[in-house]
Amino acid sequence: MNEKRKLLLGGALAALGLGLQMLYLRRFEAEASGGPKVRVLAAARTIERGTKLGPEMLAERAVPQAYVDERAIRASERDSILELRAVSTVPVQQTLVWTDLIATNDDRRDLSSLVQPGNRALPIRVQFDEALALIRPGDFVDVLSVDADAHQSSVLLQRVLVLAIGVETRAAKQDSEASGYRASLLTLSVSLQEAQLLSLAQSLGGLTVVVRGASDPRIFDAPPDVDRSALHDSAVRQAVQRPSRRPVLLTGSEP
Repeated sequence: MNEKRKLLLGGALAALGLGLQMLYLRRFEAEASGGPKVRVLAAARTIERGTKLGPEMLAERAVPQAYVDERAIRASERDSILELRAVSTVPVQQTLVWTDLIATNDDRRDLSSLVQPGNRALPIRVQFDEALALIRPGDFVDVLSVDADAHQSSVLLQRVLVLAIGVETRAAKQDSEASGYRASLLTLSVSLQEAQLLSLAQSLGGLTVVVRGASDPRIFDAPPDVDRSALHDSAVRQAVQRPSRRPVLLTGSEP
């Protein structure tokens, strides 16, 4: 009898061990593959900048959840992006993200209809606001903080979508601008934490923006701060300059 119980107990333990091993393998496979698939929208063909989206331009892709960008547009949101325009060229088969699109039809849109899901519209006042006449809704900018007291400039955010210039949400230039209209506020699409960062920076110093190329998606990791030593130290200035701007000596020339 004891021998039979031992055999039953051993069999039960073996079955339990096998079950746990199978569960572990399934979990490992799920993690290795990125988890369950999420259906997202992609470009069925190359979508040129400024093109209004139609249903024939959209395709669906199943992507593992771990590899889905939070800005990616889900297949269930297809109807909400029809008639919006691309702010940059989207290659065929590339997953569509909300920063690729903005409403740019002829009628001025309510600002709330332009904010990407999960983001906020934050108006900021920038230094050198003459530059705002050169920026259009739908452009991407990098935001810099300039601390006059610390004599230091920092890169706060990169590739931020511009939603509005003043009260204007249309991408095309308007007659009001030609007649001397000058905006003083720039409205950006940012996350809640990014809004906190910009608000704090704005209360401590000035903000300025630089316009990016529409098709340039690059984000630089931890760009260093620049202080006033860069203005007076040639070695620091040379370190700041990108390689393509550094002078190239011809063979046989004097340094």
